[in-house]
Amino acid sequence: MRRPSMKLSAMAAAAVTALLAGCNLAPAYKTPDLPVPETVSGNAAPALASEAALQQAQALQWLQSPQLREVVALALSNNRDLRVALESIEKARAQYGITRADLLPGITAQAQSNRTRTAGDLTTAGRSSVSEQYTAQLGFASYELDLWGRIRNLSEASLQQFLQSQDNRRNVQIGLVADVANAWLTLAADQTRLQLARDTLDSRIKAFELTRRMHELGSTSGLVLAQNQTTVDTARGDVASYTSQVDRDRNALQLLVGGPVPAQLLPTAQTLTGAADTAALKAVPVPLPSSVLLKRPDVQAAERNLQAMNANIGAARAALFPSITLTGSIGTGSNELDRLFGNNSTWSFIPLVKLPIFDGGRNRANVQVAESNQRIALSQYEKSVQTAFKEVADVLADRAQWDERLAAQTSMVANTQKAFDLSNARFKAGVDNYLTVLDAQRSLYTAQQTLIGLRLSEQLNRVTLWKALGGEEAAQPG
Repeated sequence: MRRPSMKLSAMAAAAVTALLAGCNLAPAYKTPDLPVPETVSGNAAPALASEAALQQAQALQWLQSPQLREVVALALSNNRDLRVALESIEKARAQYGITRADLLPGITAQAQSNRTRTAGDLTTAGRSSVSEQYTAQLGFASYELDLWGRIRNLSEASLQQFLQSQDNRRNVQIGLVADVANAWLTLAADQTRLQLARDTLDSRIKAFELTRRMHELGSTSGLVLAQNQTTVDTARGDVASYTSQVDRDRNALQLLVGGPVPAQLLPTAQTLTGAADTAALKAVPVPLPSSVLLKRPDVQAAERNLQAMNANIGAARAALFPSITLTGSIGTGSNELDRLFGNNSTWSFIPLVKLPIFDGGRNRANVQVAESNQRIALSQYEKSVQTAFKEVADVLADRAQWDERLAAQTSMVANTQKAFDLSNARFKAGVDNYLTVLDAQRSLYTAQQTLIGLRLSEQLNRVTLWKALGGEEAAQPG
């Protein structure tokens, strides 16, 4: 009578096994779309910013340029390093959830069916027999009573590591904003240098044409014509050099943003002419309290790490003491399925006490490792505070002299322009030779390039000050 049932059970088990063997819970892999155009020189669709990133960037009012704030919003939406930092937070959050779950017993349900055939030679009746057994249980296994705080300390360490990942994300974001601002301003400066090189080339070509006509008329020598030609060639080389540099700057900005930047958001050659309107911060209070530096995310992340290492000491010390682990279950059992949930209850309770007696010094060595890690974290925290102090002090030291340096260089450009105009007029009047003009021309060009570089450096100093003070929370926008 039971043979058909056994066959059906065997067939059902085989079908379930085949069905489960065909299951795969891994997501289907798909090669990601490349975030670049099909060709190196091709054009891709411009990057887009999320509404949240736009609002976050608009809060950076110390960036006076609306275009720069929009570029920052693009970076906050598409930069891959920032995405990695965000996913690291989710990973740390999940890890904290794993360790926190150890504070509670894990309850599982289990159902089991067992069919056994015994050969006739092994039975007292001399006939083969088939026995069946069904059980259903609900219980927990290996739940440790946290008498000495081992699990609590491990959970606290995971919590601090999770909070540290948030601080790291803030640090990455502040660094990203600063890097985008620096790249955007550098592009603006190189575009200004390129425009100066082009204007210089145009003026030198005109001067060369005039000198060539004078040479044809015999009013100047071939030496002067050759000297004039060298100034044109030099300017041509500078135009080519700055053209490629502008392209590299644009590529660097695109990498930070995570995609092409719309043309209307790129700086122009006139961006740095009103340098104070591009990035402006309110005056920093003097003396600046050192407590401001504790708001920096890298300093806070170092303190989180110190707290995590401190909690690990408690977990390592707890391993020196006895531990109590509980295993228990409650359920029902029967040799017939229809009577499984009748009055056939079962239960078990197994306490386990473990006392470390001899482990070769392993547990004490683990305590020493944890204590060393705590001292290392303490030194790293102190170093991060010292580094923050040094960075802010350096930026403020430069900040105090920028007005004087810009005023001096602006005056130098004006005076070298006057010297060039006078020497050129004296050459045309036949009073001076052309070497004087060449020297004045080079001095003027160098002074103009230096002024562009100083304006850029002054702007980068403002950005660095904002970053060194820990971002918008430490440096009040103005």
